[in-house]
Amino acid sequence: MRVVVVGGGIGGLALGAGLRRGGHEVAVFDRDTDIAATGGYHITLDERALAALERLVAPQVVRRLLASASALRLRDRDVFFDHRGRVLGHGPDLSGSASIDVDRITLRTLLADAVGEDLHPGRAVTEVGTGGDGRPRVVFADGAVVEADLVVGADGTHSVVARHLAGAPTHRPAGIIGFSGRTRRADLTAAGQHRLGTRSAMGIGPRGAALYVGFLDPVGNAALDAPELSASVTTGPTYIWGAMFPESARTGSLRDLRGAELQAALLDRFREHRWAEHTLEVLARADPAGVAAFRFNAASTRAADLAPWPAGRITALGDAVHATPPTAGMGAGAAVRDAADLLAELDALPGAAGVTEAVGRFEARMRVRGAEVLTAAMRTVRLILATDTVPGALATAALCPLLAAATRLRRPPAAHAGP
Repeated sequence: MRVVVVGGGIGGLALGAGLRRGGHEVAVFDRDTDIAATGGYHITLDERALAALERLVAPQVVRRLLASASALRLRDRDVFFDHRGRVLGHGPDLSGSASIDVDRITLRTLLADAVGEDLHPGRAVTEVGTGGDGRPRVVFADGAVVEADLVVGADGTHSVVARHLAGAPTHRPAGIIGFSGRTRRADLTAAGQHRLGTRSAMGIGPRGAALYVGFLDPVGNAALDAPELSASVTTGPTYIWGAMFPESARTGSLRDLRGAELQAALLDRFREHRWAEHTLEVLARADPAGVAAFRFNAASTRAADLAPWPAGRITALGDAVHATPPTAGMGAGAAVRDAADLLAELDALPGAAGVTEAVGRFEARMRVRGAEVLTAAMRTVRLILATDTVPGALATAALCPLLAAATRLRRPPAAHAGP
């Protein structure tokens, strides 16, 4: 059986690696010419995603991943804070967690290596359809045509494959524009390092301004102490942050800015919202070259709305089906789980004759999985948007001091002060 995978993101590469390892004939096509030319947040992989990866790639690849990743169990407990820097609460105890954080570039590179010569970069698919013999096929920008027994769209939120299947876009803007960047911990003041600590933090203020600060240390907090195996592009403690504002003409105009100009505009915007200066140090001391903007897109949180097409020999997975905002850190992990699930179904019903039934079983579970991660991610999105209303802004201003006071009373004496 020949499988064509359209898209070399996390889900597409994971599927390609699994198919290759399982002895299937596979070709993964991606429009990018350089697999490392990718931005975005760092990626969180929970126990379920890691278990799925173990079914897709060789043990040595998993070891390299763990040696390149930051273990959540080794960092301080996460915090929630307000625009004045007051700690409002703490996240769950992660000391027993097997979850990891890893750079997107690192994970994508490791998976691309696992796909090997079956990865074909610089090949943009512009059309998907069915040939005269009923076999699915893809058409490239240069007019070339490739047929297969199964075509899988792993081509992200603007998926050509999913749009062909659904007859319409499979997602819509979530109402938030995000801005991301990286700041080395060593570039902060001593006070800033103490406030942020070795943990992730989420801050929300009135009028829809929010700031996520993720902590990544794949050296000091490596999930596997094997530096000779590390492929991480991050070589020291780093904060990878995401600023968020409700989508509007004014926010949209920031997307036209780049580098230091965008960085300065973001700082000005937070200051207009009366954020305390010390909460902004992580933005002010970021590498300007790494500051970028992107729109949050989201599919429906209803399982019945996802993959709204009959099962056949063309399908899709990951963000192509369940486009997920980064606010729950679950989108990439869900794509990996999609890939492992599809491979398992294809192996259970081998041969071209069983493809449609295998795809139907896969899509049924993918709908449930997609709805789960979208529901989690949209909770934070809706909370941010709620603060951009008059009642929401008033409630935020009134409740934050009360929550901060209650948290101070519960805080152990040795706890850090927070952002």
